[in-house]
Amino acid sequence: MPNTLIFVDMPSDDPAAAGRFYAEVFGWRDDEKPAGVYHRMVPGGMFPNPDGSDSAIGNLHLGIFKADNARPHPEAEGVAPRELSTEGRKPRIWVLISDDDTPERILSAAEERGATILWRNHFWSTFNGLNHAFRDPWGNEIILWGKAGDPPVIPADYTRE
Repeated sequence: MPNTLIFVDMPSDDPAAAGRFYAEVFGWRDDEKPAGVYHRMVPGGMFPNPDGSDSAIGNLHLGIFKADNARPHPEAEGVAPRELSTEGRKPRIWVLISDDDTPERILSAAEERGATILWRNHFWSTFNGLNHAFRDPWGNEIILWGKAGDPPVIPADYTRE
């Protein structure tokens, strides 16, 4: 049996504000564990079966940790680095757009709360996805992935690869 990915964490210099941001942009529950130090974002729901019904597998969670003292760590005061990474490539987090939401609403909500839109309206044929991206106020890159369909329906104004 393979090792299982269970969680992804991203840094913030203000986990409480980042928790509010993701709760407001995506509608996720913000579990403060504890407030301002570590926030677990819970999207809710279950991964769907091929027929659309709920599987027994819960959706993945996202953690937001305080950059200047990332927990858990054996040292109470943590270790360096203690600042957000601002240069170069970082991990990207992919979020599937719900069937009852739109990329326009998500991008607008993110931008209103300080995010920078990186790009919109791109079709990636490799994974049959309609993609959009933003950088949150803490520098984390979020890629939105929308279902293109089978066969794919690609709006005329989308770039393609």
